[in-house]
Amino acid sequence: MRTPARPPLDGLKKRLDQSRTERARMPRDGFLRETFVLPRSDARLKAKEWFERFPKQAYWTEIESWFERPGDLIEFTIRRLPAAD
Repeated sequence: MRTPARPPLDGLKKRLDQSRTERARMPRDGFLRETFVLPRSDARLKAKEWFERFPKQAYWTEIESWFERPGDLIEFTIRRLPAAD
């Protein structure tokens, strides 16, 4: 009885390298960031949801950057602290 061959790990190695590269580019300032690309009305609702869930006074929540994309899409990044202290 033969031992099955090992699966190729090229895809896994490539994904790990990408993940490490992405993390290396992100600042280590303690903030959690999330980027969204949504239609304008949905973007407003998402931002409102974040500010209600993570109040600015406690989490230092803010829209870090935003861009208008073709097709009335808004790309924006929200940042906040991981916990209210």
